[in-house]
Amino acid sequence: MTGAGIAALAVLALLLFGTGFLLGRTARPVRTSDVGTPVEHATFETLHTASLAAPPLRAGLTEESARRSARGLRSLLGTDALCLTDRDRVLVWDGEGEHHGKDVMHHVRGLLASGRDTAFHSDCGDLDCPLRWAVAVPLTVDHRVLGTLVAYAPRESAVLARAAGEVARWVCVQLELAELDRSRTQLIEAEIKALRAQISPHFIFNSLAAIASFVRTDPERARELLLEFADFTRYSFRRHGEFTTLADELHSIDQYLALVRARFGERLSVTLQVAPEVLPVALPFLCLQPLVENAVKHGLEGAVTLPRSSGGLERPGDAPIRITISALDAGAEAEVVIEDDGTGMEPERLRKVLRGEGGASSGIGLLNVDERLRQVYGDEYGLVIETGVGAGMKITLRLPKYRAGVHGS
Repeated sequence: MTGAGIAALAVLALLLFGTGFLLGRTARPVRTSDVGTPVEHATFETLHTASLAAPPLRAGLTEESARRSARGLRSLLGTDALCLTDRDRVLVWDGEGEHHGKDVMHHVRGLLASGRDTAFHSDCGDLDCPLRWAVAVPLTVDHRVLGTLVAYAPRESAVLARAAGEVARWVCVQLELAELDRSRTQLIEAEIKALRAQISPHFIFNSLAAIASFVRTDPERARELLLEFADFTRYSFRRHGEFTTLADELHSIDQYLALVRARFGERLSVTLQVAPEVLPVALPFLCLQPLVENAVKHGLEGAVTLPRSSGGLERPGDAPIRITISALDAGAEAEVVIEDDGTGMEPERLRKVLRGEGGASSGIGLLNVDERLRQVYGDEYGLVIETGVGAGMKITLRLPKYRAGVHGS
C-alpha cells in the first residue's frame, strides 16, 4: 500500500471512530490486555478490516469483487447498509433494507454524470425501516467514474459523509492498482508477442529445409525432427500462462538446438549441466530461449553474417562454436548461465542494446528478457552479461526459487 493510502486510512480510522460515537454505536470493550488508546484501537481495527477488503478489489470493479468486499467496507463505515454499483446496475447490497436497491441507480444518475458526491433521503414508506438517509460517492480511476459507493444511515451525518468519501478514495486506489495489474499483463503479453515475432522466418525455413533433406536419406531422422519442430513451435506460441518452469524452458531449448544441429551438424557443440532440484523453479515464459538463440545467432550464423562494423569479430564460415548451459542450485535461488565462444561484441554496444538503442534488429531478445526479469523480481535480478570482441558472451541470471505470484504453468 502506498504512503498516501496508509495516511488516508489513519485519517479514516479517526473519522470512523467519531462516526460510531455520533451514530450511537458501541465500540468493542477494551480488554485489560489491550495496549493503546481507543483512537489507536480504531486505527488498528480499520487497517485490519481494510487489509481484508483489499484483495477482492484488486480484481477490478465486478459483481464478484463487490460481493466479496462489501461486508468489509460496511464494517469500515459502521453503517446500516452499503451498496456498490457500476455505471449500469447495483453490483451488491450489504445490510438492511435491500428493497432500497431498486431506487439506487435513480439517485446516483447525476453523480455518474458529474463525478460529485451526493446525499439524498431514502423516502422509504416502511416505518420499521431504519434507512432514512444516504450518501453516494463516485469510484473514479483516471478521471473516469466506474461506479459508486452508497452508504445508508438512520439520519443525516456529516461525519459519515466524510468517512464515506475516505473509504471511496481508498477503494479507488485498489481499483487503480487493478488497472495497473491489467496494464502490466497487457505489456508482458505484448513483450512475449515481440519475442515470438523474433522467431526468424529464416530459422523456420532453414529448419524445414533441413528436415526435408533427411526425408529420402534418413526418414526416421526426418520424422523425429518434424516432431521436435512441432513441439518447439507449439510451446513458443502457446497462449496460456505468463510463467513456465525451468524444466519446460530447457526442454524447448533442447528441441531448438536439435533443429540447429540438423542444419549445422558438428559445428555446434553444446554442454548442458542441470541440477535436478532447480527444474521446478518458475520463471517468465520465453526467458531463456531468446538467450540461447542469441548465442547461436552470434556464433554459428554470426560467423557468416556479422560484419566487423557491427562490433563483432568475423570467424571462418565453418568454425565450430561451443555453447554451455548450466542451471545450478544457489541456495534460495537458481543460477542459470549461458555461455558461448562466438564473436561477442563491444561492451559499449551491449550497453546501448540494453538501453534500447541497438536498433530494431539488434539484441531485442536481450533487452526484452532483461526488462521482464527486472519487472517480475526487481532491478537486482537483471541480466549480468560479460562479453568482448572475439571473446564470446556469458549471460548469467538468478531466479528466486519462490516469489509470490510467480507460478509455472
